[in-house]
Amino acid sequence: MRLLFDENLSPKLPNRLSGLFPHSLHVRDVGMKATIDPIVWDYAKVNDLMIVSKDADMHDLSLVFGSPPKVIWIRLGNCSTSQVESLLRRNFNVIESFYEDKTLSLLALS
Repeated sequence: MRLLFDENLSPKLPNRLSGLFPHSLHVRDVGMKATIDPIVWDYAKVNDLMIVSKDADMHDLSLVFGSPPKVIWIRLGNCSTSQVESLLRRNFNVIESFYEDKTLSLLALS
């Protein structure tokens, strides 16, 4: 269960969450800083990654195309990296169930 953190989230998150989500990446880790969403989408799809984003555009792509990739939509508004990290830690079991359910494409967390 690997995550791909979108540009609107801290590049520190993959390291901070490596115990729960090993081998996760930030878009900057793969040379996709300031890359348009469809390219990020395709990268996640090809590499079996779930996209984590605060961007409503990823939500929209998920509704249009379904999965893969799956999208975890962070709905916290203006928040700190620690708050995002805490949200993902608290919802690990929910994220794991979401990952395993082949019928779901979008998980909104707040």
